[in-house]
Amino acid sequence: MKTIRLFPLELRRLLQSRPTWLILLLTVASPVLGLTLYQPASADTMLSLYLANPSIAGGAAGGILFGLLAVYELDRVGRSRADALMDAAVSPLTMALVRLLALLATAVMTVTLTMLVWLPISMRLIGSVFGGVDYALAYLLLMGLALLLSIPAAAAAYQFTRRADLSIVLFAAFAALSLTVWADDWQLCWLNPCVWALSDDFSNFRIFRSVAWMRLTWLSALAGVWTVSYLCIRQYGKGILGSLARGARLVCRPVIALLLLACSGAAYAAQPLVDHSNPDETAMTFYEVPYTENVVCTGRSARVFPDTSTGSLSGTASYQFQNTSGQEQNVAFGINPGYTISHVQANGAAVPFSVSEYQEYNEAMLEVTLSADEQVELVMDYSGFPQESRNMSTMQGSKEISTEYLCLENSTLSPRLMNVLPGENGYPATIEITLPASMTAIPFGSSEAEVVAEQRGGTKTWRYEANGTGGILYAGDYIREDIEAGGMTIAFYYGRKHQSVMEAAGAVDAVKAVVDYCTEHYGTLSFGTGETLKLIQSRVTGGGYAADGASLLDEADFTADNLGNTDKGGGAGEVMIHELVHQWWGLGNMFDTSDAADPWSAEGLTVYTTYRIVKELYGEAYAQEHYVDQWQQAVDDYYLDFYVRNPDYLANLPEEKQLEITNNLAYVRQYCEMPLKILQAEQLVGGEAAMDQILNRLFNRELDPVYPYLTYQDFLHACGLTEEDLDLD
Repeated sequence: MKTIRLFPLELRRLLQSRPTWLILLLTVASPVLGLTLYQPASADTMLSLYLANPSIAGGAAGGILFGLLAVYELDRVGRSRADALMDAAVSPLTMALVRLLALLATAVMTVTLTMLVWLPISMRLIGSVFGGVDYALAYLLLMGLALLLSIPAAAAAYQFTRRADLSIVLFAAFAALSLTVWADDWQLCWLNPCVWALSDDFSNFRIFRSVAWMRLTWLSALAGVWTVSYLCIRQYGKGILGSLARGARLVCRPVIALLLLACSGAAYAAQPLVDHSNPDETAMTFYEVPYTENVVCTGRSARVFPDTSTGSLSGTASYQFQNTSGQEQNVAFGINPGYTISHVQANGAAVPFSVSEYQEYNEAMLEVTLSADEQVELVMDYSGFPQESRNMSTMQGSKEISTEYLCLENSTLSPRLMNVLPGENGYPATIEITLPASMTAIPFGSSEAEVVAEQRGGTKTWRYEANGTGGILYAGDYIREDIEAGGMTIAFYYGRKHQSVMEAAGAVDAVKAVVDYCTEHYGTLSFGTGETLKLIQSRVTGGGYAADGASLLDEADFTADNLGNTDKGGGAGEVMIHELVHQWWGLGNMFDTSDAADPWSAEGLTVYTTYRIVKELYGEAYAQEHYVDQWQQAVDDYYLDFYVRNPDYLANLPEEKQLEITNNLAYVRQYCEMPLKILQAEQLVGGEAAMDQILNRLFNRELDPVYPYLTYQDFLHACGLTEEDLDLD
């Protein structure tokens, strides 16, 4: 009762303190650091740039500030040499709890004020893709909980040491560990969570769940540490051990501390978000599993039920086998490590199965014993929360399952058959998935999904036919635009939240212009069916890929910020053209990216092709002004750059600064210098028509499966030129 009575008095005293208001105002202003100095989210989505970065930076700066405030306030009585009088009036244990609660309440008020101040700023910066749920979750999880973690951490340091200077050193070291050594460990970076990207067009619940799990794990740990330090608060003139012995006389206190620490340890060890795959990415254990003899798979099917409220999934998979061996056989499947397998039956009878503890490439191995029957139907149920690969733990988010988006790849969709050969017709598959009515199912490939049932609960069941041991399925709140271009039908899917951005950029016209131009000049895409092609905008993933009949477009390529990048085009529509040209130069033909400083990359031919398309659309004068002249100016500035002319000085800079400068210089070389060289090659080989023939031959060349990349030497050889011929001096 005394704690409840003293709490409002202490909170009022705290809010009347000038240092408190200084810390509060600095914390409210601290998200500006995420717009300028500290930008941990590397993606170019609007929410990454203008929500994730400010909230993470605000959490890091605010957490440090509130940690210092906690030490300052806890040391206030001792600094004034009034501790003996205070302890005589109120138990030091009671006052420690009251001060902690007052500091936590002040932190909550600060976060609330920060959210109110930054709401209109964020809405203006983010634009049409702003969402209230993302905003609230970002500031509460990425910033708010950082403050609530810093206070008990700093308070515990002070209660253990009883010295302000040593407490500040310990807290600073703890914060520095998070910002440096632990920065790439998603479970340990308590102050600056690993958030590489937030999606503009689709939901972000998966990454928010990851941050919440990490924060709550640390909250339990630091609450436990604070409780131990609470027992060590000096009483009756005793030292730390004597005070600990006296404070632990109430058994519930050490029990609470142990329970909090145990819960934290259990949450750390049993986290459900990331698997335990072999970190060696050259391991090939699962690919070396021998095929079963005299067993083939004649067909398979799966019924899949995503739970978009929890991000989990359940399903039933069925496999038809022909076993001519006359004996039992072991069949291996790859499953997502987050799934649990149950009710495995062969021809209606339960059969033994096991799941390996060893994991590789985001899969665990499920082994099932088939009966000796000649025709076997194997049915199994699976369910769980799909885990992401530990090797990509700092880039979580790809396993998003929500009412706006999901991507189910191979063993995440259904158990992937590993060691059974196909029948005469391959691995024919029938997939059914039940989704909210607002979502569209899009198989990644030439298959088309259709609605086969509608349920009263506002869901629809989609079905499609495929062939293979796995497969990829996208689904989301998509808009579909059908475009006739390049002699085929382009089904263009993009997120509904992105509709205004796409319309402003003239997305449909850009798709048509690119497909018509590139098909005429270079040839049809090898991954198109010849009649149709799906262009699917995905949640931000860090890149795209293609398969027969479909190609993926990363949403980060089509953000309002990226579409305003004048280095890629004179306007949003031209940047859209640039990104779509990557279907030919980047996906249709791959480039080795082992040396980021090499000016030869997919960007050179993509920028050049964009220039040619724009020249055809808007005229030579426009293309000269917005492309060639800008390339030339950037290259001229590049060769006048101090660090280009004095590379020894660059080598003496801190590594982080070197990387920043090198990346900027490499950008100029890839986006400006290389297009100028290609333009010069065009003039040397006899003009645009001759260059088109050369690029057509390069695009349609026979690929070497060992090294399928298009190299600079390939380009020079096709042009009959040398590197010296293309010097820009």
